[in-house]
Amino acid sequence: MANPRSPAHPAKRIQEIMKIMSLIKRVTYLAAAMVLLTGLFRFSAWAADPGPDADEFHSGITVEEAVLMALENNRALNIQRFEPDIRETFYDQESALFDPEIAFEAWAGRERYESYGLFGSDTATTSGADASVSGLLPTGTRLEAELSTRRSDRQESGGLYETRLGFSATQALLQGRGVAVNMASIHQAAIDTSMSRYELAGFAQSLVADVEVIYWEYVLARRQVEIVKASLKLAQQQLEEITQRVRVGSIAETELAAARAEVALRKEALINAESRVENIKTRLTRFIAPSRLALENRDIIPESSPEVPPDPLEDLSGHVAVAIQMRPELAQAKRMAERRELEIVKTKNGLLPRMDLFIRLGKSGYADSFSGAARDMDGDSYDAYAGIEISRSVSNQAADARHRRALLQNRQQETAILNLEDLVREDVELSYIEVRRALQQVSATESTRKFQEEKLRAETAKFRVGKSTALLVAQAQRDLLESQVSEVEAITSYLNARIRFYLAEGSLLQRRGIDAGSY
Repeated sequence: MANPRSPAHPAKRIQEIMKIMSLIKRVTYLAAAMVLLTGLFRFSAWAADPGPDADEFHSGITVEEAVLMALENNRALNIQRFEPDIRETFYDQESALFDPEIAFEAWAGRERYESYGLFGSDTATTSGADASVSGLLPTGTRLEAELSTRRSDRQESGGLYETRLGFSATQALLQGRGVAVNMASIHQAAIDTSMSRYELAGFAQSLVADVEVIYWEYVLARRQVEIVKASLKLAQQQLEEITQRVRVGSIAETELAAARAEVALRKEALINAESRVENIKTRLTRFIAPSRLALENRDIIPESSPEVPPDPLEDLSGHVAVAIQMRPELAQAKRMAERRELEIVKTKNGLLPRMDLFIRLGKSGYADSFSGAARDMDGDSYDAYAGIEISRSVSNQAADARHRRALLQNRQQETAILNLEDLVREDVELSYIEVRRALQQVSATESTRKFQEEKLRAETAKFRVGKSTALLVAQAQRDLLESQVSEVEAITSYLNARIRFYLAEGSLLQRRGIDAGSY
C-alpha cells in the first residue's frame, strides 16, 4: 500500500485536480450552452408573440378602455396632434426677429485712378474686412457695432491701413416705436398656437363622444342578437309544441302556419342583427385599433353594461355657464378676438409716417500696418453723426385700408362670439331636454316590457287550454321581443344623450378624467 506521504502522491493530486478542473470546465460549457438555448427560446417566443398589433385580437374591453385606445391609436387624432407643434414653429420664427445678427465680409480688388500731380493714371490694389453685430430691441431700437479694416497701396498713401470701430443706434419715433407693436406678431403667433390646442381639444372631445356612442351601439347590437336568439329559441319551442299537439289531434293543422312563419321571421331578424353587429364592430375597430381592420379573426367583447347613471343632471343654468367657459370653439373664438385686437395695434401704427432718430459714432486709426492702425485709434481722429430720417407714402391708402379692415374684422369677430354663445346655449338646452326625455323613455319601456311579459304568459296559458291561437301567441312573442329591444335601446339612447350633453357642455374630457393637455 502506497504511503500517502511518498513523493508520488503530489503527482496524483495534480492529476485529480486536473480532472476536477476539466469537469468544472465541461459543466461551465454546458451551463453556458443552456443559458444560450434559453435565450434563443425566449427570443423565439418573443418574435413569435404577435403582440398588440398582430392578427389575433380577442379582447374584452370596457368603455373607458375603448376611449383610451382611441386617444392612443386613432389616425385622425394623431394627424391633428401635429398642428400645435406646427403652429409653434411660427412662434419661434416670429421670436427670431429680435435675435442678434453677426456679419463678416472680406474683400480684395484692384482699381485704376487718376494720379494727381502727375500726368496719366495709376493702379492700386485694395483689400479689407468688415465684422458687425446688430440687433433689434422690442422698443423699436436698432443697435449695431462694427469693426472694419482697409488697406490701399496708392502711390500717394504708400500702403496705408485704416481701422475703424463704430457704433450706431436708430430709434423709431413714430412707426415701429414701442413694445406693443413690435411684439404684436409674436403674441399673435402664440395665440395661433393656443387656438390650435383648443382645436385639438375639441377634436379629441368629439372623438371620445363618437367612441362612447358607437361602443354603446355595439353593446346594443350584441344585446339585440341575444334577445333575437332567445326569441328564436322560444318560437322554435312553440313550433315543436304545436307540432306535437297537431299530431295528437288536439288542435288543427292550420295553427302550424303561424308558428312556422314566426320562426322564419326570427331567423331573418337574427341574420340582420348579426350583420349589424359586424358593421358596428368594424366602425368601432377603426376608432380604437385601425391596424386590425380587415382581419377575419378579430373580436371585441364589450365588458361595460348599459346602466342608467345614478347622478341626475343639475340645473340648466349651471350647465350653460359651464359651457360658456369650457366649449373649445368658444374659447378659440375669444382668442381670435384677441388676435384681431393685436392686428389693430399693428395697422394703427402703420398709419404713422416713418421717423427715425439715428446716432453714429466711430474711432479710426491710420498707419502703415494693421497693428499700427489699431493702436492709432487712441488718437484724436473720430466721427460722430446724429440726425432724423423721415419717410411717408404720399396717399397712405394701403395702410389706411389695412387699418379699416382690421377694425371691421374685429367688430365682426365680436358679433361672431355673441352668436356662438347663443348657439352654445341653444345646444345645451336642446341636449338637456333630450336627456330628460330619454330618461323618461327608460321608465316607460321598462313598464312596457313587464306588461308584454305578462301578456305572453297569459296568452301562452290560454293557448294550452285551447282558448287562444298560435297566431296570437306569436304576436305576443313578437310584442315582447320589440319591448325588450326597445328597453335596451332606451337605456342606450339615454347614455348617448348624456354623452352628447356633456359634449355640448364642453366638459366630456374632464368628466372622463382626461387631461385636456395630455394628448
